[in-house]
Amino acid sequence: MTMNDMNWDGVLPHLLLLVMALFVTLFDLWVRHPRRTPTYLVVQASLAAVALLLLQDFTDGVTKYAMQGMVVADPMGSLLGFFATLAVMITLAYARPYAEKRDLLKGELFTLSMFVLLGILVMVSANHFLVVYLGLELMSLSLYALVALRRDHPPATEAAMKYFVLGALASGFLLYGLSMLYGATGSLSIPEVYQAILGGQINKSVLIFGIVFVVAGLGFKLGAVPFHMWVPDVYQGAPTAVTLLIGGAPKLAAFAITVRLLVEGMIGLAFDWQQMLVVMALASLLIGNLAAIAQSNLKRMLAYSTISQVGFMLLGLTAGVVNGNTLSAANAYSSAMFYAVTYVLTTLGTFGLIMLLSRQGFESEQISDLAGLARRSPWYAGVMAIFMFSLAGIPPMVGFYAKVAVLQALVTTNVPAYLWLAVAAVVLSLVGAFYYLRVVKVMFFDPPVDDAPIESTGEVRTLLTLNGAAVVVFGLLPGGLMALCAQAIVQALGT
Repeated sequence: MTMNDMNWDGVLPHLLLLVMALFVTLFDLWVRHPRRTPTYLVVQASLAAVALLLLQDFTDGVTKYAMQGMVVADPMGSLLGFFATLAVMITLAYARPYAEKRDLLKGELFTLSMFVLLGILVMVSANHFLVVYLGLELMSLSLYALVALRRDHPPATEAAMKYFVLGALASGFLLYGLSMLYGATGSLSIPEVYQAILGGQINKSVLIFGIVFVVAGLGFKLGAVPFHMWVPDVYQGAPTAVTLLIGGAPKLAAFAITVRLLVEGMIGLAFDWQQMLVVMALASLLIGNLAAIAQSNLKRMLAYSTISQVGFMLLGLTAGVVNGNTLSAANAYSSAMFYAVTYVLTTLGTFGLIMLLSRQGFESEQISDLAGLARRSPWYAGVMAIFMFSLAGIPPMVGFYAKVAVLQALVTTNVPAYLWLAVAAVVLSLVGAFYYLRVVKVMFFDPPVDDAPIESTGEVRTLLTLNGAAVVVFGLLPGGLMALCAQAIVQALGT
């Protein structure tokens, strides 16, 4: 099998998801069930089948090229695609009761979510600039529509407009940057760009200019400072179910295209783009943590929390190439990937619980809405505390080990600048612990302001419990997941 083959086997999960998304679009027209149960079951079964195909590709451990080399099915793409598919499945399970109470439980919610996932799968398996952009736009346009799904809700329509305008601007940055890379290297294929940079027969000034625009576009999709201005407004204005869809699986796609473009395509210019990532990472940690302290809206606080968490993840990507050698690359990039995966795991539970506490005519969006939760439901308060402790990086939660993994990648470089970066990250994380622990204090020590019973389905209760348990278990036994991330990165870099 050569890179010039179509090799449909390499895009089988994508084709299955596309066919089922189109099928669900038509199938839902005949569904009359008020809870859309038939549609929901078909969607979850379809996503489960896609997840199994991706898991099979990962366990095979073989790198396959498809669509004449424009798509690569390697272990990194398969593993990130598998986690993204699970994240969308869990998101829809959490979202279903919430959406039902707000007249959002329509076919569009399911089909657009499937197209979001399809865009993510295209991005994580991209081996060509055009495929990266195709996946990015498919995911982004679907998310814009989902944010505006609640048309009678002014905050949602305002958030959708801001997201669309700023998203279009960021896509333009990325496209302009990619076009300059094409002009400098003469190719749109990521491996060929790598070879052109390695050969040195390029116009480096044009190339560096292109990298600046590419990093700016990636910074927006990640929600890193100074491209973060959309995150708090969109997180707050969008329906919570859609906020989770934005803050969950797409973070894995953004990580994937960052690795594809910067590491696989331009690792020869790591000295240039790593400096930009360092600035973005420190700014994200500083502004994200400080701004979150001032928030009273829970979703807005979590938006700034996301910005700071992305900053920490970017620190891992800055330590791959040190003094011109790539000896620490696998360790650094696998630590960043582990951080991204575990962050998404924690985010799913956090927003899932916010949706659980919301009810008809009431959005549980203020931090004060959690007051006295421990008296109303000690179990849910305990689960939420687990998520807050994990985000703050308190042992034995998985967030602690994720932070340690990134810090270890920085420290083992034995470069003074990276040691200072690690110290700054620790100090800023301590600052960030304040607003996470404030939520725990409000839940356990403030008197309840709401005595309404907490309504939940058995499915959501079970998922939240398993979600919380996973955060603890992966914190106590992180070796297995870390090994999977390391295996995926090593094989991706090896090809």
